[in-house]
Amino acid sequence: MLAFGENQSKSYHESSSWSCCQHHPSNPPLSLLAALCESDPDLLFDYCVADPAAAASFHLNGLPCIDPAAARAEHFATSALSRATNPSATLFGFNVTLTSAATSLPGANAQGLAMARIDLAPGGVAPPHSHPRASEVALVLAGSVLVGFADTSYRLYTQLLRAGEAFVFPRAMVHFLYNMDVAAPAVVLSGLDSQSPGAQLVPLSAFRTEPPMPEEILKKAFKINGQDVHRIQKNLGG
Repeated sequence: MLAFGENQSKSYHESSSWSCCQHHPSNPPLSLLAALCESDPDLLFDYCVADPAAAASFHLNGLPCIDPAAARAEHFATSALSRATNPSATLFGFNVTLTSAATSLPGANAQGLAMARIDLAPGGVAPPHSHPRASEVALVLAGSVLVGFADTSYRLYTQLLRAGEAFVFPRAMVHFLYNMDVAAPAVVLSGLDSQSPGAQLVPLSAFRTEPPMPEEILKKAFKINGQDVHRIQKNLGG
């Protein structure tokens, strides 16, 4: 889902381990290849509490670990998701607070998971987006939220969720969350099976890239004219 919105608390760590998946005739069978190419590698220890200070001098697919003997209970706990945000002034009416092994939840480092709180303004939407490295399960804590995703055959699956109900977004599928209540906010809690799920919002990927997507591509892809392109870019803050 989202996680992954327009006002994320800390940006996603954009490193990835997909390089192991490059095909070569001498590669092992596909079943073994699939096991080797998981997005988050398995631990060789009980845990790997993140050491942000050491991370500044290394470039790793994750974060370095502190000495396990120095681990404390508070490394495995966080209150980051307890604080509500105000999404009303944002572009789409949603905010995402994502746990971070570097700042808010160091004990989650290398565990292959992240959590997110999504605050939706009345009528707010987390627009179509995807998480290239994670599946997601979204649990509505408050409000009525319409959720859905499209698969690669362009079939759409939607469900109206109320407090206490959950929905799964398969890995990398384009999905959305929409607060159906125009008078009250909604809150969603998400779990993702990657420390670095990544997030790519469809509207911004098309109309807010840097440098800009060639106008001719946008006109042909969306069957619109140049004025439409400029209007949409302006509406999205471009």
